[in-house]
Amino acid sequence: MRRLPIRVRLVFAFAVAMALVLTATGVLVYTRLGDDLAAALDTDLRLRAQDLGQVIRHPGGSLAAESNGQLIERGESFAQLLDPRPRVLDATTPPGSVPLLDRAELARALRRAVFIDRRSVPGLDEGARLLATTVTHDARRAVLVVGATRENRAEALRSLGTALLLLGPIALVLSTLIGYVVAGGGLRAVEAMRRRAAAISGERPGERLPVQATGDELERLGTTLNGMLARLDDALERERGFVADAGHELRTPLALMRAELDFALQHADTAEGLRSALQIASEETDRLAQLAGDLLVIAGSDREKLQLRREPIRASELLDSVRNRFASRAAESERRLEVHAPAGLIINGDRLRLEQAMGNLVENALRHGRGTVLVEARANGETTELHVRDQGPGLPKDFIPRAFDRFSRGDEAHAGAGAGLGLAIVHAIAIAHDGTAHVRADGNPADIWISLPADPTTR
Repeated sequence: MRRLPIRVRLVFAFAVAMALVLTATGVLVYTRLGDDLAAALDTDLRLRAQDLGQVIRHPGGSLAAESNGQLIERGESFAQLLDPRPRVLDATTPPGSVPLLDRAELARALRRAVFIDRRSVPGLDEGARLLATTVTHDARRAVLVVGATRENRAEALRSLGTALLLLGPIALVLSTLIGYVVAGGGLRAVEAMRRRAAAISGERPGERLPVQATGDELERLGTTLNGMLARLDDALERERGFVADAGHELRTPLALMRAELDFALQHADTAEGLRSALQIASEETDRLAQLAGDLLVIAGSDREKLQLRREPIRASELLDSVRNRFASRAAESERRLEVHAPAGLIINGDRLRLEQAMGNLVENALRHGRGTVLVEARANGETTELHVRDQGPGLPKDFIPRAFDRFSRGDEAHAGAGAGLGLAIVHAIAIAHDGTAHVRADGNPADIWISLPADPTTR
């Protein structure tokens, strides 16, 4: 069954269900009609017994006289009056003078009214149902037997059975065809979506599946799939932009390296000129290595595979390590680098990654900021904040919404050698630690910080 098309399986299941319903309905109707006809026959026998009892009680009344009367229908009903011996006292034709009851049946009838079924009755070749009840005849107890053939009931049931056998398969075929058409109509929308999905590719972004406004599961499925395609288009566009930006950033240091090496090969006649060219090439190599490392961090964060080695870290030790790393650069630019951190503040995170993030912030402050650079750690409720402030004007307002986007740089950053990945890496490391990154948006002083979940031991 699993190899069959869904439409065939649906129609098959529908046909089986309809066959069971029609069969059950037919059996119920047939049985119910049979019971109703049997009950009607019993009621008719009781009424006929009452009427014939009044006839035989009346002086001069006779069952034989009723053979062609209103109470007895010739060939369909009959009656017989028996005494306890049993002996026929009066009867219609048929059954005539042959007793309809044996002694045991007569004894039961003398105690209470009984119904008896007969396969045949003398003078009739049909099955019959009898009602035997006691009456008073000539001041003596007698048994009145009233009967009627079951042919009318059997004929009605045969007619119903024939109609059910003819109409049932027709109804089943019609309902199956309707189910086939309805299933096809529902699956037609699925087939349309499948064909469109087969035609969608990365070369033609923006295409979507056709969705009909039906309000059913198919519309919800199509809407969900279109949402998934939109997300895939966005991811593909981001990847393309990432590749293009990375290629652009890699092109500049590679071009500089080649130019310097070509100059050294062709024009460096002295050791000093050769050393100068190699020095520039070495610096560009360092830049390429840094850029490659940054790209690996961004790629790892995109795949949610940025590896962390979490451990309890004293905030003061972390910030002191960052200050020691940039102390010489701060001294060269005649800038002060200060660290403020509570002695007992603990951070649960990856030391190397957090030093990388704070180092990027300090480097940006030294490169683009002014005055003293303050590196501060402080507890703020259920979070720990790591701030880097300087006395510069801060980031341009139009740049703040995209400050943490990769390869994005403000106007002041265009003059530097950065690739526009520093803040993106800060954001990626904060997210990997289940935190967030923030930029102060109201001007001086410039302030960029990351918020991390506080260590439970310091709350």
